[in-house]
This record gives sequence, structure tokens and C-alpha cells, in this order.
Amino acid sequence: MNNLTWGRGRAIPLGSSWTGEGINFAVISKHATSVNLLLYHLESSGTSAKIELDPALNRTGDHWHVLVKGLPPVFRYAWQVDGPTRLGHSFSPEIPLLDPSATAITGGETWGEMDPEGRFSLFQRRNYHWQEDRHPAIPPEDTILYELHVRGYTRHSSSEVAYPGTFLGLLEKISHLKSLGITALELLPIHEFDETDCPFINPQTGKKNLNLWGYNTIGFAAVKASLAASGPDHGQMHEFRDLVAGMHREGIEVILDVVFNHTGEGGINGRTLSFRGLDDPLFYMIDSQGRYLNFSGCGNTVNCNQPVVRELIIDCLRFWILDMHVDGFRFDLASVLGRDRHGRVMADPPVVEMIAEDGVLASSKLIAEPWDADGLYQVGNFPFGRRWSEWNGQYRDTVRRFWLTGGVSVGELATRICGSADLYELAGRTPSHSVNFITSHDGFTLWDLVSYSKKHNLANGEGNRDGTDQNYSNNCGVEGPTQDPEIMRLRLKRARNLMATLLLSQGMPMILGGDEILRTQKGNNNAWCQDNEISWVDWRLQPFQTQFLRFTKEMIAFRKRHSALNRREFLNPEDVAWHGQLPLLPDFSQFSGHIALQLFGSHTGREPDQDLYIAFSMEKKETWWELPHPSKGKSWGRFLDTTLEAPNELEPSESREICLPGQTYRLGPEGILVMVAKPA
Repeated sequence: MNNLTWGRGRAIPLGSSWTGEGINFAVISKHATSVNLLLYHLESSGTSAKIELDPALNRTGDHWHVLVKGLPPVFRYAWQVDGPTRLGHSFSPEIPLLDPSATAITGGETWGEMDPEGRFSLFQRRNYHWQEDRHPAIPPEDTILYELHVRGYTRHSSSEVAYPGTFLGLLEKISHLKSLGITALELLPIHEFDETDCPFINPQTGKKNLNLWGYNTIGFAAVKASLAASGPDHGQMHEFRDLVAGMHREGIEVILDVVFNHTGEGGINGRTLSFRGLDDPLFYMIDSQGRYLNFSGCGNTVNCNQPVVRELIIDCLRFWILDMHVDGFRFDLASVLGRDRHGRVMADPPVVEMIAEDGVLASSKLIAEPWDADGLYQVGNFPFGRRWSEWNGQYRDTVRRFWLTGGVSVGELATRICGSADLYELAGRTPSHSVNFITSHDGFTLWDLVSYSKKHNLANGEGNRDGTDQNYSNNCGVEGPTQDPEIMRLRLKRARNLMATLLLSQGMPMILGGDEILRTQKGNNNAWCQDNEISWVDWRLQPFQTQFLRFTKEMIAFRKRHSALNRREFLNPEDVAWHGQLPLLPDFSQFSGHIALQLFGSHTGREPDQDLYIAFSMEKKETWWELPHPSKGKSWGRFLDTTLEAPNELEPSESREICLPGQTYRLGPEGILVMVAKPA
């Protein structure tokens, strides 16, 4: 870098970009008094070049910029920024700062070995040949989400992949994902974060825990190098693209969990990595005393509705769509996006509107986690909701309570399985705006829901104080593992009930990765810092796990076969009939423990389907159901009875056992019955 020349440069685009004659660098700092660009060779230590920006030449408004010629194709760089020392500012000119728009960051190429001295922004001029890659563009009503953690999914030795814990390792599991039948991966954060920032010690091992989940972003547009097998060679961008292209070839979408509500710089005693040293009051919510407002529960809150910050967010989202070909985003603690710089809730937050109305993002899926850590809860009311689907926490709690703890009526269950019209219909939204889920990364797994009544988080190092105490779980008589056959039968039946309810409900279902094989976290309901077998998927399956995998596959296939379960609009009176144990006599009272509905296949709003009869019973005794008349004089073929043991609980043909209208069917305690109208 001895023969570098530089000039004025351009204020946009932000970040580092090749112009055809050199590299343009641009960054925003409203309050800075001086800005320097530091350049480094890829491997050697020490600064290779320092360029002092002239405010008269290299500043346009709040943008600092410079065009540099003579740089190699790959190099590292950082910003050095100074400014006022008055209250609310945190300028630290001695600290090299990451570029907020960097698409790669060095220093963390090997998992668990973050090198703070080697943490710099990385510039690479590498073309990627997408060939004929296309977005699968799965309609929302046909989408089946599958949430997973890239590292945890294949890190266990039993995964038998060549590149465990990486994007390539996940790509090696594509046959499992395809055979399962899901249509979209929802990936926990794959942006750069520092997994070594966890402050807690595992009291059981004496070792420092690692931040596995990664909800502490230090680079919104940078792929995490240590999640790539090629990370040590700085190949993470191409490897992630390989993953996306591979999933697209199989018709599977890739949705990213993005964290714009806070950053990994933490609270007042946190680290200066980027935003804090560039312009603290510009990028974060800060009160009049210079303290960070904390609506994220992580020490700071991004000032999302500041015009500069919202443009940065939009640019980042466009990058992931245009350059990385992802299909959508799930926004962590999305309600933070609805607060102004003082933390007040806005009726029409500009950044939420910009995301919803942006032309580049128009065909992408947008999913909100519609709450924050300060009590703002917006399920059914997220701003500009016609463009946004939402994690439906009310669905999760209602279904758990119905099957496991009680305290909800069959009417509440009926509302949730029909798409939660009480939350979404009046706002002009559809069932697919409700992302139905029973489990997610945050909380118990499906198997732990029926195996533990209390959380067991001691390994997290916080004295079991972390994680929610409101799990609505039930251990079926014994806390944790058991060989008792009766308890195992009960747990399996309840797991079938939970999974079947999810896949029989109107709305967009989300399955937690590993639930299809009944993965356990040993009762840990907040495994964010457990980079070990608590969080890793163990692919060594016992017979009951193999049976449940088959069950889940058949339930997904059933959902795909029947358009009556994937409606674009909410059910009208002509679409459904409600029944009790006798036809057309439903009991919605608080004392009732059972309900049935008949979905008329000729009224799906899509291609015609057969009638479906679905009965839910939480009764502790067997119930007898008189079957109603299906449309057009047909009979009923049994598909599902969750009270029967595998493999008899499912009839994939839907016609092996035929029941006539008016005939009664005996359903065992705590079960779901599904019948399909068949030719008489």
C-alpha cells in the first residue's frame, strides 16, 4: 500500500464499494470533528496506511467519504473518529471502529476464538455466479416455517456431515429438510457477533459459556465467518450464497432472523466497536443524563426511527435481498422499531412503514416478533400490519394450556385454530398473518414441554433465575427422563396432539428444528449460552423418535394435500360447521372439554377439497362422536387418531378405515380425530 492515492470520493453508497477506478469509502458521523481511514494488509499486523479526511473536501453534510486508488483486491480497514467529550458522546479516537455497512469482518474466523486485536472490516472483490437462481416465492398460506440454528443443527458428531456446524453442514442436511416437507428455513442470527461476550460461567463444568444464539449483532450486513467452513479463508459470503442457492433449487426459502433493536456494544460499560464510537446519540436512544434507554433488555436500544439509522436498516435489508438472495426476515423484538428517540410508542413509525412499502422488499416475507422487553405487546396490532406476519404468542399459550395445563376454553382453542380472526380480521388481514407456533428457540422444546414442569437452567450460570417461569408445560408425572412405559405413552400422545394441532390450524405454522425427532434440551428453556449437547441436535434416534419423525412428515403432507387447511381468507359460516359429540350441537361453555369442526372442501377459496372433520378432546376419559354428513353423500375415511399408538395413529391413505355418516367413533382420552370425506 505504498503507492496509494486518494481524492474526494462520494457520500453514497455507505460502506466500501468498487467504483471502477478505486474503492469509495463512506460513513456517517454527525458530531465528529475528525475522521481517519485506517488500512491494513490482510494478514500482517499494524496499520499499513492512515488517511486523514479533510472536512472541507471529504465531508458532505454528515457523510465522511474518500476515494482510494491502488488498493489490493482484499484488505482490512477501520475508521478512527474523534469528537466532543460532552455528556452523551462516547468518541474514542484510539479505537479502530468497524464499518456499520461492512459485508465481512475479520477476527472471528474460528468459533470461540474471537480476536479483538484482529477485528476489522474486510473488503473483498469477488464475483458470485448465481446462474438461474430464483426465489421459490411460496405463497404465505402454503408456507411451513422451520426455525433452526446453523451451528447447533449439525455440530453434534451424529449429524455425520463433512462440515459440522456450518452453512455447508446445513446444506448436507437438505435431504432431511426436503423429505420433512417444510418450505422455509428461518435461521437464527447468522450476522457477525462475538460468541465470547457471554459473562457467565457454567457451574457444572467451570467453563465460560458462549453466546450460541447470536442476538448481539456487531455487523448487520456481515455473514458470520465462524459459521462457514471456509471462514478461515474469508469465504463466508460465498458459502452462505451456496446455502441459499442450494435451498432454492429444492424449493426451500431462506428467512433471516435480524436484530435491529440493539447491538453487541451493550450498555454504559459495554464495548466500543462501531456505532458508539461513530456517533453515540445518533445511533442509540440516550436520555438527558447520557444513559442508554433499554427496551431490548440487552443494555442499549437502536434509534431505529432516526432518519440516518432507518436508511441504514433499509440499505442492509436490500443488500440481503439483492446480493444474498434471501427470501425474507424475522425481526427480533420488532416492537422496538415502533419507538421514537425518546422511547415513546409511535402510531405510524417511519421505519416500519419504509420496510413495508420498500419496492425491493415488496415480495419478501416480513415477520415481526410483535413485542419488546419493556412490556410493549402488539400481537394483532403491529403497525402497517397488512404487510407483516406476526409470531402469535396467544396461539402458543392457548394451545399449550389446552393440552397440558388447562385454564382455557374450547372456544379459545377454536378461535386460534381458525386463524385468530379476533386479532387479525378487523384490520383487513388474513390467517397467514398469524405465525402459529408452539415452540421456538426461546423456551422448551416440544419434548421438554411434556417432560418437564419446571425450567432447569443452572448450566447458564445465573442461578436458574433466567428464562421464563410461565411455560404451560406438564411432565406427565415424572420430571425429566423416564423409562416408565405409561408415562412415555402419555408424553408421546401429548406431543402428537401439539404437533397435529399446529399443522391442522389456519395460519402459517412454524416448527422448531429438531421437534420432529423430539429433541430435548434437558429442561433448559433459555439455552442461548449452551454451545454443547443441550443445544446441538442429536441425530441418533430411538424408535419412538423415528416414529414421531414419520408422524410429523405425514402431518405436513396432509396439510399440503388439503387446501381447506390453507385458506387465504377467514372462515365464513358457509365454510364450517361446528359439532359436539352430536352433529351441530357444539358445547362452547367453560365446562366443555371437547369440540369438533367440519371444514367444507367446496368453500376453500382455492381449488376444491374434500370435507374434513376434526375433533379435539382434552377429556380424561374416552368420548363417542356421532359423525355428521359430509358433502355430496360421501362417507368418512379416518386419517388420524392421536390416542392410538404408532404406527396405527395415522392412515396416510385416508381410506383404510371407512365410517358412515351417523356412525359413532370412539376416541380415547386426550386426543384428536381427523376424518376425510371419501366416495361412498
